[in-house]
Amino acid sequence: MFELKVISHFAAAHQLKMVAKKCENMHGHNWKIEVRVAGEDLNNAGVIMDFGKIKEHVSGILSKLDHKVLNEIDCFHDINPSSENIALYIAKELQVKIDNPDINVASVTAWESEDVCATYRLPDK
Repeated sequence: MFELKVISHFAAAHQLKMVAKKCENMHGHNWKIEVRVAGEDLNNAGVIMDFGKIKEHVSGILSKLDHKVLNEIDCFHDINPSSENIALYIAKELQVKIDNPDINVASVTAWESEDVCATYRLPDK
């Protein structure tokens, strides 16, 4: 199994409900997103897929989140825009964009600070 990792960033505000009091206030983060993509086979060029294509897909997804109030985005209207749910959202969106049954999103990690993160791993197909 081969695995590729791409790291990207975005800035956004959110307000979490029914968690620690401090986090229920509107606040922002400079998010670091780690995306891992996995596959067993290499293509004719000797890669799973081009890093540039992964970056392009991730950039498109993050552009919908960057410099926004996450609570106001449709995908987070009914759920808390927590690190966990952000990682889940990015993972699902990226898997759709990859559109190749031989390449899977292995995991997405959403870092909201240098020492706090949440990781979502897509279940095996």
